[in-house]
Amino acid sequence: MTAELVRDLWHPPVLEGRRVTLRRHVPANLAVIARWYADPELARLSRYQTRPMGRDEVEHFFRTRLLAADVFAYAIHEQPGDRLVGLTTFSNLDTDNGSVLFHITIGEVEAQDRGLGTEATGLMLTIAFETLGLHRVGLSVFAFNGRAIRAYEKAGFRIEGRLREAIWRDGRHWDEVHMGILAHEWRARRDAVTSPAAHARAVTG
Repeated sequence: MTAELVRDLWHPPVLEGRRVTLRRHVPANLAVIARWYADPELARLSRYQTRPMGRDEVEHFFRTRLLAADVFAYAIHEQPGDRLVGLTTFSNLDTDNGSVLFHITIGEVEAQDRGLGTEATGLMLTIAFETLGLHRVGLSVFAFNGRAIRAYEKAGFRIEGRLREAIWRDGRHWDEVHMGILAHEWRARRDAVTSPAAHARAVTG
């Protein structure tokens, strides 16, 4: 089995959803992503930057964290139309303990709050638990980002704890909220959605 085939098995080139398609990044994505990371609001929500990224910084991030062959990253394309609207990645993969950290950004402002991130998150969780066979997916989010917290809860994540006042933003300290979802919790949600009873409720309203 070739290295490329092994990679495709654990990191499929394309994940198809109903409203979004996830694809591995291509060099042409850089221009759009550079525009996103020039936005001060995106910097405000980022753990490791407090100001908009310069072009050289974005290019380094893109090539090492999104485009490299050994990273687990996807571009989020809205359907229909195939517009690039965001990105999502796994990091800190720990196969010994069955865990990984999840990240997602919807960079196009008009694409936010429309459920696209929730669907992309669901596709990534499917890969985590069904393909990679992991036990836990975790993430961190700032306490002031209530929109993101609600979206993660909708996808099945639970708040597990806080690093108190770990982040300095807007002239004050904020908690960093840690969230996670376990494989059995994800399967229970999946089975509830696909059960005959759930289908009957959806049909009858």
